Amino acid sequence: MGPRLSVSSNDHVVIVGAGFGGIAAAKQLSSYRIPYTLIDIKYAFHHNMGALRASVQEGFAKKTFIPYDLTFKANFKQGKVIDIDLQDQGVIMENGEVIRYSYLILATGSTGPFPGKLIESVSRETAIQMYEDLVKEIQVAETIVIVGGGLAGVELAAEIKTDYPMKEVTLIHSTYILGDSEVLPSVRRGVKEILVNKGVQLLLGHKVNNLTELVLNKAQKDIKVVTDKGKEIIADMVTCCTGIKINSSAYVNALRDNLTEHDAIIVDEHLNVRGMKVVFAIGDCAHVNEHKSAYTAEFQANTCVKNIIHSLKHEPMELYKPGAPYMMVTMGRNDGIGQMCGCNVGKMIVTYVKSKDLLVKTSWKKMGQKMPK
Repeated sequence: MGPRLSVSSNDHVVIVGAGFGGIAAAKQLSSYRIPYTLIDIKYAFHHNMGALRASVQEGFAKKTFIPYDLTFKANFKQGKVIDIDLQDQGVIMENGEVIRYSYLILATGSTGPFPGKLIESVSRETAIQMYEDLVKEIQVAETIVIVGGGLAGVELAAEIKTDYPMKEVTLIHSTYILGDSEVLPSVRRGVKEILVNKGVQLLLGHKVNNLTELVLNKAQKDIKVVTDKGKEIIADMVTCCTGIKINSSAYVNALRDNLTEHDAIIVDEHLNVRGMKVVFAIGDCAHVNEHKSAYTAEFQANTCVKNIIHSLKHEPMELYKPGAPYMMVTMGRNDGIGQMCGCNVGKMIVTYVKSKDLLVKTSWKKMGQKMPK
């Protein structure tokens, strides 16, 4: 536990978004005994690194959803934030409730299609069942098309081919760069080599023209996928891994003058929203020149809480120093590639550190709960 700070009855931190950055900030505030409220639309923390394996491996989904209330108790509030009153320092909930803050941390993350993302106000049990239902659909399908060759798409393709090497998997991507464009070219080449070695069919430089007309994540015969270059693929199932964007709905109205063209929040070197000394932003929603990941979100959360403490003590704030890209791309339980400190790291390290269990035990430990078997 951190040292107890002298706080007034009016001191109260509100965290909007309980992803990796949000829960890291909440745990830090709790250790310093600073009053806070953690808000999220979901009932359970989603260990998103495990979402794609949960789509393929039966029984894995229950390890990826960790109840918020058991960890944060009365400090957690489930609900949707629809706006922020900057003048009176209040977070406005969808049900009309207003939660007052003396400091505000925006950690709203990003949104995207299921199964790579799950941003819905469903119970933990329902969320788990959604993934278990997808597992069954993938088991039935013999030919699968994955649209999108970013990290989610390549990892899902690798997970499917690891568990079901005889299934025909085609990955369609609009560019010729697979994975993350910010990582080393050698890492991107390694991702492509792993997919090819696993037997994934790659259709690069193509966009799917009829995606909005297709039924996604359901096994059915003779689904026709058509690309902008006239290529037609007949499949039993189509999954979409495109369209990841910043989740800005909570703040887009209040902060419209402090947003980039993609709705990321412009922050200063202390992670304060530009011109606002009591409002911070961290993680995917913050415009920081740094690779977006759970790892960096947690580092930003630590600096953010330190600066709140400095503010409470009337001390100078710390600068946040972005780090070099740190990434481990899991390609099934027994393979992967990544980079650390600007250097390529291979299969052995990635498999040992991350690929085997996707760090699910780490999240359960951080939440102070026991992971189900």
